[in-house]
Amino acid sequence: MTLPGKPPREEREPVYRGLAAVVLPAVAAMAKLHIRGHEHVPAKGAFVLSPNHYSEIDPIIMAVAIYKSGRIPRFMAKASLFRIPVVGRILAAAGQIPVERAGRSSHGEPMEAARQIVRDELGVIVYPEGSLTRDPKLWPMRGKTGAVRMALEAGIPLIPAAHWGTQHLMPRYGKAIHPFPRKRIDILFGPPVDLSDFAGRTDQVAMTAATDRLMAAIAGLLGELRGEEPPAERWNPASAGQSEIGRFEDGDDRQLGA
Repeated sequence: MTLPGKPPREEREPVYRGLAAVVLPAVAAMAKLHIRGHEHVPAKGAFVLSPNHYSEIDPIIMAVAIYKSGRIPRFMAKASLFRIPVVGRILAAAGQIPVERAGRSSHGEPMEAARQIVRDELGVIVYPEGSLTRDPKLWPMRGKTGAVRMALEAGIPLIPAAHWGTQHLMPRYGKAIHPFPRKRIDILFGPPVDLSDFAGRTDQVAMTAATDRLMAAIAGLLGELRGEEPPAERWNPASAGQSEIGRFEDGDDRQLGA
């Protein structure tokens, strides 16, 4: 199935046209992206997209995949980044979404960000694991509830996604990119996760169950890409004695959802 091509002109702010002119050729030189399921990415309107995460270069690859699927990629980022000269102006011009740490100004809290996404009909990428997976075999680990809370609060589609191959471009915890030889990266978007039975609920039991459903969908997509059966249960860093980093719902100081 042919990819849609460029996002609608009204979504392509000048800063995005400039970024695309630099990023798209750079990624194309390093990797060949094989994208499937792009028809599940809404052609218009707000949505949350949740992929797996095991390399620091994942956000760039997923941003390119969303762009090629016909939408402008946006992320949630800690609000302090927006106060850095030049960097903040670029983030704001690119439509990235600021979120304050917990306990600060309420307008920057995740649920207000969800309402902004709906108002502006944006698509936002939220990594439900909160950080790079710690699963030894690179399967998705246990998720945080931020992505499902946002989708339920805003009443918008929650799209699962998976990719496989970025670890060859930049290994987990690696700091160097290995562009040669050119890598193959497979990307698969899935249909929206059905959260209708959780509508109107905010209790932790419901949010945990909804998140488990999302993570199972992501793991299933990744299993299809890898040609393997994903584990029945997600890796749990807490039970494995590892610290949990980047908690989306706790307002951690890292980029939220990344």
